[in-house]
Amino acid sequence: MKTTYATFDPARYLDNDAVIAEYLSAAAEDPNPDVFLAALGHVARARGIAQVAKTSGLGRESLYKALGAGAHPRYETVSAVLRALGVKLTVVPVPRRTATRSRKKTPTSRAA
Repeated sequence: MKTTYATFDPARYLDNDAVIAEYLSAAAEDPNPDVFLAALGHVARARGIAQVAKTSGLGRESLYKALGAGAHPRYETVSAVLRALGVKLTVVPVPRRTATRSRKKTPTSRAA
């Protein structure tokens, strides 16, 4: 007997502002920019692509292209989509490591 699984659609679970903000924050931490763009696309689908396109001032097809895999949208495009979704990016400092490194002692002077 073969097991089949339903396709997972994250947009179905993005139903409130707190969940959306956490989802986008987690995606933004990934070093692969496609992860953030995919997450932005999931949120746009959850909110309704046509409405997000209208609010952001983009065409629906342009929005699909901008959020597609391998796309390299301009900052202005991403910013417009974020505003249309009612979220913003925040920059915070990365915690520094607290471990101390041992420094190698170097001789300061030598008698000849």
